Amino acid sequence: MDMRSHLKNTLLFITASFPNVLSFRLACARCLGIRNLSDGVQKRFPSRFACGNDLPSVTQSNFEICSGNFLFLLVFALVMGCSSGKMDQKGKPPAAPVTVGKAAVKDVPVQLTAIGNVEAYESVAVKSQVAGQIAKIHFTNGQYVKKGDILVTIDLAPFEIALKQAEAVLGRDTVQMENARRDSARYEELVKKGYVAQSQYEQMRASSDALEAVVNADRASVDNARLQLSYCRITAPVSGRTGSLLLDMGNLVKVNDDKALVVINRIEPVNVSFAFPEQYLSEITKRMSGGKMAVSALASGETGPPSIGKLVFFDNAVDMTTGTIRLKAEFPNGDKRLWPGRFVNTTLTLGTIQKAVVVPSEAIQTGQQGQYVYVLKSDYTVELRPVSAGTAYEGLTVIEKGLAPEETVVTDGQMRLYPGAKAELKTVSDNKTAGASR
Repeated sequence: MDMRSHLKNTLLFITASFPNVLSFRLACARCLGIRNLSDGVQKRFPSRFACGNDLPSVTQSNFEICSGNFLFLLVFALVMGCSSGKMDQKGKPPAAPVTVGKAAVKDVPVQLTAIGNVEAYESVAVKSQVAGQIAKIHFTNGQYVKKGDILVTIDLAPFEIALKQAEAVLGRDTVQMENARRDSARYEELVKKGYVAQSQYEQMRASSDALEAVVNADRASVDNARLQLSYCRITAPVSGRTGSLLLDMGNLVKVNDDKALVVINRIEPVNVSFAFPEQYLSEITKRMSGGKMAVSALASGETGPPSIGKLVFFDNAVDMTTGTIRLKAEFPNGDKRLWPGRFVNTTLTLGTIQKAVVVPSEAIQTGQQGQYVYVLKSDYTVELRPVSAGTAYEGLTVIEKGLAPEETVVTDGQMRLYPGAKAELKTVSDNKTAGASR
């Protein structure tokens, strides 16, 4: 049907609906060039033209004044015509296209998720214990070192000289001590025979003991000089990966300087720190007392299986400002995917719900009365079913009450549904189902 015929039929519909403005409609139709419209109307309404009344003349000004009313009625007629085309012969709306999935039975792990922060298992800021000039650097930035490896050598010369001085003083005082001991022994024999006074013997004995104490102090000085000399070779206190060297060769270092030479992080194993709301504390403590609790971690944007570790620590107090409890998990990190300072998605597994009824999570809707799903029945009508939804896992949601296994639920297209509405399937989302029933 062309546009002119469609417009003609539309105006005929308006004429039949509004006979009191018939002359105006016919005049407007004549202005639009539909010449045979008056004949059709006269044939349908002969009584209106029995007296030979002709159509009133329509001037340009009259048409402009009335065109607004005409256009409104014209649009109304078109909308009514289009709307009536969408209804079926019985006046019911068409079936709504939907996608569906089936409820199934599956073992679902009970998990808590949080954003965690990777921490080094051990982190040491290496500083010099002696003052001196850096003579040699034995590692490169970012190198993996083992405990005891030499990292930096401080100029040895001043400390070697100090050691030799201490050893020389020890030798001198040792000779004096041995001479004093011999003198003390001779005076002991003389005092027994009465050749010398007792006071002279005691004086010699005191001198010998004093020199012995001096020798002991000298030995301690020698040990200290050797220790200082050993500090010139700065070694790795732990095995791990070095960071950037902050002082280059030739720089002077001070004892226990504020600025560390390098930081070593132990990343095998590694820790991940995270927090959960305090409401889960009792459940976590109960599960942890029963054995190890598995924790998975995966950085944002990474693909593949997550790193698996175990829960090793939870704090002894709840953070009063946030209402959370701090936990820490240990990961072997053999593949070095977890890097200190990085944020990761952590998942703590509390347990497993055996044989739970699950549906695709997108099937769950929320209304004023709570959560519900649309169940597709065998006659392709839908039923609004209130449900009690539980934990969610990998796109599936556990239905604690309100749904039986193998029932079909609507996963997309719920906006056009209502209780008892007719539905037609677009695609059966088998990949959204929970799997075969057990």
